[in-house]
Amino acid sequence: MIRIAPSLLSADFARLGEEADSVRRGGADWLHYDVMDGIFVPNISFGIPVLASFRKATEMFLDVHLMIDRPVRYVEQFCDAGADMVTVHVEADTEENIAAALRAVRERGKQCGVVIKPATPAAEAEKWLEQVDMVLVMTVEPGFGGQSFMAEQLPKLRTLRAAIDRRHPGCLLEVDGGIDAHTAPLALEAGADVLVAGSAVFKKADRAAAIAALRPAI
Repeated sequence: MIRIAPSLLSADFARLGEEADSVRRGGADWLHYDVMDGIFVPNISFGIPVLASFRKATEMFLDVHLMIDRPVRYVEQFCDAGADMVTVHVEADTEENIAAALRAVRERGKQCGVVIKPATPAAEAEKWLEQVDMVLVMTVEPGFGGQSFMAEQLPKLRTLRAAIDRRHPGCLLEVDGGIDAHTAPLALEAGADVLVAGSAVFKKADRAAAIAALRPAI
């Protein structure tokens, strides 16, 4: 099943509850919540208090993407604030601390995943496959919304799809960055089953049509 996860980074921050409801009614499956600390990436976005407040406004599945330095310090707080899935960048800390972060998320009863930047090889995600519910491949440089899709990441998606199918078929493969009606079919053909889309959904007046345009034709 293909899941569409609109990224709140492109939503109207003053109306997050209404924005969430609009994409829920439009057929979205998840909501993608980007956390940036100004250290790991050159931007700052939402944090723990906003997530806790936002959790009260929606029952949708919250896919929390931590673009932060040393995420092990905060994963439990994000879980307690309402995350359903927490993903951490393999580049953000030592392997020992990434493993500790994933364990902490599991111990809170939530799903966990790892993320890799465009320059990071697939092998750095493959080593975690048996320990995660999802792998997220960035198809833009993390830090800012509205960037163009990096088609050179498609072979990485295919490599990870094959590895997941061999070793951990229940693991999801998510793609984030430049996803729209034109690039979504490329990502799906390469094996993605969760699509994060920001501007392609929240910058459209007709949210249902925007979401429908990302799904494969039946």
